[in-house]
Amino acid sequence: MNRYCLLILFALCSSHVLSAQDKEVSPTSGESYHLFVEGFDWGAAFSRVLVKTDKVQKSFQKDDFVIRAHSSTDCSQEKGGDLQGERHIIFAYPSDENGKRVNSSEWVTLVMEVGPDLQISKATKYYYNDQCKGTVWIDYALSITQKSTLRTWNREERRFHPELDKFDLSGSFSYGKGEKMRYASFTPQTDNKKSPLIIWLHGGGEGGYDPSIALMGNKATHYASDEIQHHFDGAYVLVPQCPGAWMDNEEGIVTMGKEEDVYHKPLLALIKDFVDHHEGIDRKRIYLGGCSNGGYMTLKLMLQDPDYFAAGFVSSSAYFSKYISDEGVKSIKKKPIWFAHSKDDNTTKADETAIPLYHRLKEAGAKNVYLSLFDHVIDISGSYGGEAYHYNGHLSWIYVHENECRLDIDGKPVKWKGKPTSMMPWLAAQSN
Repeated sequence: MNRYCLLILFALCSSHVLSAQDKEVSPTSGESYHLFVEGFDWGAAFSRVLVKTDKVQKSFQKDDFVIRAHSSTDCSQEKGGDLQGERHIIFAYPSDENGKRVNSSEWVTLVMEVGPDLQISKATKYYYNDQCKGTVWIDYALSITQKSTLRTWNREERRFHPELDKFDLSGSFSYGKGEKMRYASFTPQTDNKKSPLIIWLHGGGEGGYDPSIALMGNKATHYASDEIQHHFDGAYVLVPQCPGAWMDNEEGIVTMGKEEDVYHKPLLALIKDFVDHHEGIDRKRIYLGGCSNGGYMTLKLMLQDPDYFAAGFVSSSAYFSKYISDEGVKSIKKKPIWFAHSKDDNTTKADETAIPLYHRLKEAGAKNVYLSLFDHVIDISGSYGGEAYHYNGHLSWIYVHENECRLDIDGKPVKWKGKPTSMMPWLAAQSN
């Protein structure tokens, strides 16, 4: 599941600029630049570019530069699927060669406009066709021209991934007959003898053998951020990547829980192996969460081994409630679980997944189970229209990553020990 695609119409900008901007972007000539890839609620984007000028300055004028971009993949079935266009520069500042602002420098960092509907800014894209099935990195090239000097930079030398670079992307777990599952991990810098473990399971669109996709496809890198980490006083983060989709059966067809999947056993083995090899993990505080396909697998693993996990957090669940037996519901009724879903999710409908399961758990006697049910998934950053901007309703994990789940299904604040709470501090308080 998680096979969604926001349909975007992109109009190439046209404005009167230096004629040098109309030159084809070439990766083999000109001077070099450094490029930043950063994660946003809606995905990853090429957000900043750094170039070295020939003069130390205390300030730079953004209008003195023109940036032309060329974006392409091998996945598009559309004729002329490549995008070329001008990148709008919103700010320029003197920096060191790593993009850190300084008082004066010959290096300048150009901050570019990004957005969920600005296709030319995106670093990843979701496809589902004969060529590609899932999220892929975009091939990207820039040509930057300084109007005052006519200098051009059009060769990428270095790429920065500030959030991604916190993770070890080399994890690999072997299972079956020569099969492997990749994973990314984060180790907290803490003096604590034991720290909890947060496990995030990606959606169906982020499968494969490149954990960076599982992390950047929907901002799972945020679990290593200071904002999230402080709730746990430092936590390990594990992000396994499924070779296909977590709900795949033996024929590679996704199931909503009706049939047995082929990945829950090796995934559980991977998790336990990771814990066994990291003595600093508090085995009483292992938290399991995921979105869509990953929401399905979160529930699947909790049903398989309910005593292993301290709590679950599930967004846009893809597990049909009708395929979970009454015995299964009873087996997890004492487990802390917090669901998040949007009413306008047409990919995994709340009326078939989260809502009926929530009520069944409550009827079975669950005391520590919640469901944050949103009308829409809005722009919580306020950068693209705020409440007026509606994402695809399937993207309720945006609220989870940003710790914006606070209300139960009845619209009242969730309380922990008598005080209103949000999902992350609640999660950090759970223990076996």
